[in-house]
Amino acid sequence: MEVDRNEMVRDNRQISIQLERAASRAMARKGLTGIQAHMLLYILDHSQGGISLTDIHREMGYSMAALSGVVKRLREKDYVRVEPCARDDRRKLLFVTEKGEQVREFLDQSIARAQDRLYEGFSREELADLNRMQKKMLRNLSTRSNPDSKEETQP
Repeated sequence: MEVDRNEMVRDNRQISIQLERAASRAMARKGLTGIQAHMLLYILDHSQGGISLTDIHREMGYSMAALSGVVKRLREKDYVRVEPCARDDRRKLLFVTEKGEQVREFLDQSIARAQDRLYEGFSREELADLNRMQKKMLRNLSTRSNPDSKEETQP
């Protein structure tokens, strides 16, 4: 049986879109979009000593412009605050506010419900296989997009 790789790419895109829509619907109760909730959770998990926008950019891959917009909205909604870095006046560090801490349990539960729905009916082995294959695809893409990659520079 021949696998339609174009269909697989479309399906992956649809999974991503539907996850984002479901997250935004769930987060609307707290006045957040899916991406804002995702970013807030990341900051919650990494902001003990503060985290910079550059650190988030490197880890998550979002553009700095997109991150700035998300952080601006989170600040406006009083979920995060920004402070200057003690070691480098040019850097700003993000910290979660008390309001941000108060929504942690809601965010964790919402994500757990979404994951339960997404992976319903999968065995442990299937989840392990899917995880391995997704990581392989990500490695393939990051290797190919690396400007120093020999594959990119050869005709």
